[in-house]
Amino acid sequence: MRKAKLLIVEDEPAVLKMNKQFFELQGYDVITAMLLAEAREAVAKYAPDLILLDVQMPDGNGFDFCKEIRAATTAPIVFLTCQSDSQNIVRGLSLGGDGYIVKPYDINVLGARVAAHLRRSGMFSSGRIEFPPLMIDIVAGNASLHGQSINLSKKELQLLIYLASNTGQRIHKDELYETVWGEKPNNATHTVTEHISRLRKKLKMDEEKSPFQITAEGKYYIFSKVLY
Repeated sequence: MRKAKLLIVEDEPAVLKMNKQFFELQGYDVITAMLLAEAREAVAKYAPDLILLDVQMPDGNGFDFCKEIRAATTAPIVFLTCQSDSQNIVRGLSLGGDGYIVKPYDINVLGARVAAHLRRSGMFSSGRIEFPPLMIDIVAGNASLHGQSINLSKKELQLLIYLASNTGQRIHKDELYETVWGEKPNNATHTVTEHISRLRKKLKMDEEKSPFQITAEGKYYIFSKVLY
């Protein structure tokens, strides 16, 4: 199953970065735009499966943009805004919006609502990443091996989701630390090494003929399916 494509339209860099990292860890393919002009191009080029749309943008109004693109896409559109009055909520939904979330919000609640919208749209029915016998349930926040639950810490699970979502790609330790811990590395990559080591042990990757591996190439890690 392909990853769901999520377009985040937000002009606040810190908020955009936080949301992007969160949804990438949830297994989404994330596209970002800081202007409505960029968002317009992204809708046409990438055909996102869901759009998170800020209302107050530097080059226009999210409500008007929603009305404009509604004829071009059936993707759910969820507004993220500081405007909490009922008049704006009704306006946003009447113009073609599918959801309305007021800032500040709990990002885990936002993630659950996004997954719910995608399930209803029929695109993201399971919210799983599967590499039999490994199964990662992104929505439930757990993983299992041969049908048996794996006792992973939150960071171990986030590392696994990020690596498995980028199967075959060389991911630098700094990128893993910045994405999962949300901080600049500052020579803290030993933390990544320790978590990867525990993850490999819990996934029994040292056993003979493990069907998948996390391999190290210098300062990079690669998650890959092993064919025998």
